[in-house]
Amino acid sequence: HDSSREAPYFAKAPPVFIMGKDLRAIFSRRHSYATKSNKTLKVKTPGGSLVLHQLKKRSKGPRCGETGMTLHGIKKLKMKAYKNVHKREKTVKRAYGGSLCGKAVRDRILRAFLIEEQKIVKKIESEKKK
Repeated sequence: HDSSREAPYFAKAPPVFIMGKDLRAIFSRRHSYATKSNKTLKVKTPGGSLVLHQLKKRSKGPRCGETGMTLHGIKKLKMKAYKNVHKREKTVKRAYGGSLCGKAVRDRILRAFLIEEQKIVKKIESEKKK
């Protein structure tokens, strides 16, 4: 018979499905819901098994007291963690370094300067009237 012809559809072998590795991991603690406080990271161990590492929440970091913007140049840590950090990582070398942003400090300086100028102008006007 002719070998170039294909076998009829009912004579073909069924397709073979190859299962992949089991990529499921189980929460190791009693808290079983996927909430903000129960974030995990899948990690492959040297033995080949898949385990979950518990992640800590990330801090929002320090913010400006006036504008509420995040402060640049300061580490984003939890409050307790600042205890173990160098001073240069907690502040910026500027007036109000670790508490106000640069824009807020600039506005304060400008406001103080303009108030002083206003006082001088009022003093001169009052002398002219006399």
